[in-house]
Amino acid sequence: MRLIEAIRMAFQMIRAQKLKSFFSLIGVLIGVMFLIAVWSIVSGMNDYVEDRIANRLIGANSFQLRQRPSITTGNITREEWLSWRRRPRVTVADAEYVAARIQTPVRTAKFCQDRVSISYGGKTAKDIDLIGTEPEYFNIRDYAITSGRAFTVQEMRAARPVLVIGDLLAERLFEGVDPIGKAVNVGGIHYRVIGVVEKQGTAFGISMDKFAIMPYTSQGRRLICPINVLDELLVKADNPTSMVVAMNEVEALMRGRRRLKPDQENNFFLQTAEGALEGWNKVSQYLSIGLPLLVGISLVVGGIVIMNIMLMSVTERTREIGIRKALGAKRSDILSQFLVEAATVSTIGAAFGIVLGITLAMVVRALSPLPAVVVPMSIALGVSLGMLVGIVAGVYPAYRAAKLDPIVALRAE
Repeated sequence: MRLIEAIRMAFQMIRAQKLKSFFSLIGVLIGVMFLIAVWSIVSGMNDYVEDRIANRLIGANSFQLRQRPSITTGNITREEWLSWRRRPRVTVADAEYVAARIQTPVRTAKFCQDRVSISYGGKTAKDIDLIGTEPEYFNIRDYAITSGRAFTVQEMRAARPVLVIGDLLAERLFEGVDPIGKAVNVGGIHYRVIGVVEKQGTAFGISMDKFAIMPYTSQGRRLICPINVLDELLVKADNPTSMVVAMNEVEALMRGRRRLKPDQENNFFLQTAEGALEGWNKVSQYLSIGLPLLVGISLVVGGIVIMNIMLMSVTERTREIGIRKALGAKRSDILSQFLVEAATVSTIGAAFGIVLGITLAMVVRALSPLPAVVVPMSIALGVSLGMLVGIVAGVYPAYRAAKLDPIVALRAE
């Protein structure tokens, strides 16, 4: 009951001294608010980047056999870039050699891509990603066909001019019209639309639905890749363990095919989602280090403010302390009272900071492409930090109050 009574008296003090209480809690409020908001945004960004890069751009449990990385992070020297450019391109023969000899159960798809313009009925869509690939590509990317169908192995072998398009391209060229069966112009070549892929959304505000997919054997391949050359071979395993085994197999097969000696580096590149995420992971680590520092500075400032105001409160309430001691209050009673007051003020500040932090995170998510996911751990940490700051900041003022001589305190005006 003594704790409950101390908390009740703390709330009475807060109501009686609203302005001082406000200044006491504002430092903690700001610190906790930014803790919640920044943690939420960084956590959301981690999930967002992992989903968009790992699951959309590269694919879960997937890797790519390439001449050089398609996604680079950090500082790449000119010499390193030129050495990548000098590497031999991945050929159709390379892809077929690997696909025929890999022992791990995987799905593979040859892949070429470049940007082109596609026209229909007087409308032209520019900067469309034209992809030449195989039917397994749709399974590797987990693309669902909402209208029509994907092209078949037979159509690929016959080099049929058929096209599966993205949702945004369908909207631009065929607004209000069913695109299935319509003929579009791709670099002077007529292609028949046979399917529309389910909407993929955006990545950092950039649409992921501006694409058209055709059999890599069809005539439009000259627009995106030289003859018998590929941008990459896509490989997808059933699980992460199988993916690692498959990568080792592909590396061994390619080194053997290109007659590389044991001391020679690979003249090809195996790109995974983890490698593509390496740059973001570094940024995320810097944010994770910087966040506690910024929050810590704010909380230290808040703690100093609380301590100074509590010291002022001790001075103003000297006579009250003397009366309470004359009536039998122990040092421990006075000490606990001031500690509880400081902790209560700080916890209230933390509570307001949590509410404002969540609100700020939601506003950022609503008004920008940056996602925000509120992490329960950040809320628990915010409350704990608020209480801790109050207790630490209140120790010295409480100690001074508890040491006051009752006779001297009663003489105070």
